Amino acid sequence: MGKSETKTEAVRLGRTPKRTPTAASEQTRSARRPATAKAEAPYHHGALREALLEAAERVLERDGLAGLTLRAVAREAGVSHAAPTHHFGDLTGLLSELAAVGFRQFNAAMASASDAATTPLACAMARPKAYVAYAQAHPGMYGIMFRTERLDYSRPSLHEAAEASFAGLANAIGAMRQEQISSDALTLDQAAAIARAWSMVHGFTTLLLDGRLEDILERLPEGTTAERLLEAMLTAPITGKLPGH
Repeated sequence: MGKSETKTEAVRLGRTPKRTPTAASEQTRSARRPATAKAEAPYHHGALREALLEAAERVLERDGLAGLTLRAVAREAGVSHAAPTHHFGDLTGLLSELAAVGFRQFNAAMASASDAATTPLACAMARPKAYVAYAQAHPGMYGIMFRTERLDYSRPSLHEAAEASFAGLANAIGAMRQEQISSDALTLDQAAAIARAWSMVHGFTTLLLDGRLEDILERLPEGTTAERLLEAMLTAPITGKLPGH
């Protein structure tokens, strides 16, 4: 049967002759497939959430808080723009979960430093030094952890991580005072000791990150580091008397 007869027979029977796919047609079909399907393929459902948080951390440290948007995180992770919304709801949700990650990293760094200390003095210095070191290594994460107005502390992960951080601080102060301190109920004296230590280290860290300690460091003997200055602050005795005492 000739080609013309085959074509006529196919039309008569209501069939369309099959066409052999060409390379061009295959490329056209591939181009029409959604790009997101390919991008999301490497992630299992449970792993995508972690991948988004890792991407958010990279964006935050690289571009700052102003550059951290749901779309920027999706681009960084190579997934659809809807993915962050699906997992975190909105930007506040994403920031809150990211802050929880930061607190967990922060707590682990301080606990590790304390465990490695071999003398009472080294143990007392370990947590403050680790506090400052974490902030220097992760300024974006450190900054978002204390941006209360941008976070939702009703989210269990953030609440638990922040509470664990405070409990670690209370335990460290209790060890220095050689007493047991409950983070749930404090005496005024215990609260004052915790607030004093936290204010000193947090204030020092903020000034250091903002470059505001350079003027002081330049006036010190050559080679004096910010860490040495912190040690001197923490070990200096409180002298003098309050007015009226």
